[in-house]
Amino acid sequence: MFRRSWKSKMTSSERQRGWVFFALYLLVFPYLNSWAQRMLLGEGEPLTAEANVVYYSLLFVLALMVFWSFLKSDFVDLLDWLPENLFGLLAGFAGAEILHFLVDFLPLPVADPIPAQYAAEFALAPLPTAVLVLVLIPVIEEALFRGLVFGSLRRYSRVLAYVVTILGYALACVWRYAIDLGDPRYLLLTICYLPMSAALTWCYDNGGSIWGSVGLHTAINAFVLALALH
Repeated sequence: MFRRSWKSKMTSSERQRGWVFFALYLLVFPYLNSWAQRMLLGEGEPLTAEANVVYYSLLFVLALMVFWSFLKSDFVDLLDWLPENLFGLLAGFAGAEILHFLVDFLPLPVADPIPAQYAAEFALAPLPTAVLVLVLIPVIEEALFRGLVFGSLRRYSRVLAYVVTILGYALACVWRYAIDLGDPRYLLLTICYLPMSAALTWCYDNGGSIWGSVGLHTAINAFVLALALH
């Protein structure tokens, strides 16, 4: 079967803007968001789903501004290579859930707080939480981690791109819990997100369109949310 050569469609200017956005996304924006919500809601008040939707909506707009050309050209590739992307989505979903099922048997010292957070927010605000979990987060994170990080490194080394992207994304899912709660044991939850991260990275590499991995990210988040609400 003919397999076309893989090439990121992200331009050099998008990549430069993207790395700035990536640094702000990890190191600045979360703390600005927490500060703004404390100012508006008061100390000790829980963050609301609506407030998180506003925050991620702003990030979504920034992601569109930074990566517009890349996202547009990759949508064309999604249509041109639809079978590859559908296969990546379905196989990635199956692989991620099987591996996650096995990881659940590991005796980790702390529980993953993210599913419970999703369930609590969905109970209070179903529609905003669904938009947050199924639309905003997948597009933002895939553009950054698969489009920017993986796409930039894969030009030089496929192995390096996989290792850095898989480990980096899994760690990014949990590191703030370790810092905010003052408990480094939460870093061990990185293991829980390795299957998802590996599946998303492989899906993008196999299909060649960021929208394939966005679709897979949405499917995995929907499954996690459904289980949390069960």
